[in-house]
Amino acid sequence: MTGQGATRWAVLFADLEGQLAAAEQATREGEVAELTRAEHASIALADRLRAGVDGPVALELADGEALRGTLQRVATTWLLLDGETAGHRSSHLVPVSAIAGIIGLSRRAVPSPSRLDGLGLGTVLRELQRDRARVVVRTAAGQASGRLARVGQDHLDLEETDRSPVTVRTVPFVALLRVSQQ
Repeated sequence: MTGQGATRWAVLFADLEGQLAAAEQATREGEVAELTRAEHASIALADRLRAGVDGPVALELADGEALRGTLQRVATTWLLLDGETAGHRSSHLVPVSAIAGIIGLSRRAVPSPSRLDGLGLGTVLRELQRDRARVVVRTAAGQASGRLARVGQDHLDLEETDRSPVTVRTVPFVALLRVSQQ
């Protein structure tokens, strides 16, 4: 074999090795991308929110209302946001199902470290009822203020003390956008 023939073979084999290396690299990159997508698919919104506790966020509620504040606590089905409404400091209990968008979350996620994160909305509302706290209940139909008279499994009764005569409004949990305490 002449020197020129050996060089052709060397170039051919080098080219084949380069093609195989490129194919292996593309396969690895595809596998990494697929594993990354699979990992992202397993992250719950509550875990992303939990990573933002003590930080600022802006919530867009289903009715278009915007809430800004500091994320204080996150459970699977609700969150507590300290912020301002109409110039007053307020704490807002917001069902996750009422959120249309969130601005300010990082890409991080933190799994739940506490059994309390499984507490339902009713449990937290019963604490507000027990304390006779004055609240504002917001739904897509508007808002009403007063005290929680009772909290059922899937609804609350709001005693509207600002009305004469006092009116009791029953609100299903699915209609809640926020319950705020001032």
